[in-house]
Amino acid sequence: MTADVTRRPIRARDTKWAAATARWLARIGLRPNQISVLSAVFGCGAGTAFTLTGLVPSPTARTLCYVLAAAGIQLRLLCNLFDGMVAVEGGFRTKSGAIYNELPDRFSDGFTLVGAGYVLSHLSWLPEVAWLAAILAVITAYVRALGSSAGAQPCFLGPMAKQQRMAVMTAAAVASAVAEQFDVQGHVIAAALIVIVVGCLVTIVRRCRHIIRELETS
Repeated sequence: MTADVTRRPIRARDTKWAAATARWLARIGLRPNQISVLSAVFGCGAGTAFTLTGLVPSPTARTLCYVLAAAGIQLRLLCNLFDGMVAVEGGFRTKSGAIYNELPDRFSDGFTLVGAGYVLSHLSWLPEVAWLAAILAVITAYVRALGSSAGAQPCFLGPMAKQQRMAVMTAAAVASAVAEQFDVQGHVIAAALIVIVVGCLVTIVRRCRHIIRELETS
């Protein structure tokens, strides 16, 4: 079967467990657009959990918040996987599916990254870095959408596409949960946000160059 170049390449899509889960979701009545909205709920929940780490007093509570943030990010990504599978493989595409596929992701990115900027009040510059990361994440997705609207194939080039951004934040959340025991709270998140900012800038440049080259040579 020829790969659909308009879909983001995800290895898990071809696994048996993913196919079985997608069929189960369709059987219980969940539709792609509902799953897409649910992804935003989990993404916003992850951002809320990050923010709460700066408000709760005890290391145990902060550790729990970091774990919840990591779980929210991963559940969001699972929703991103299954909404497409239920839509395409399950035969439940809708005319408005593209809107539901994109818009919840922008809210998820924004809430998750901005929320991470408030993990500790003593890092006064961290919120600005988090907001910059969120803005660049949106621009990264916008470049892809802009290229598609201009007639190019969807460009999913990295190094800091959605999956990579969320992998960095998940790893940072888990590492921060451990770091609570070593009094370096928040610094792992700060490093992760800086990595995302730099990675998004590189990704934007790479996508722009790729899209422009494709349009000019087609």
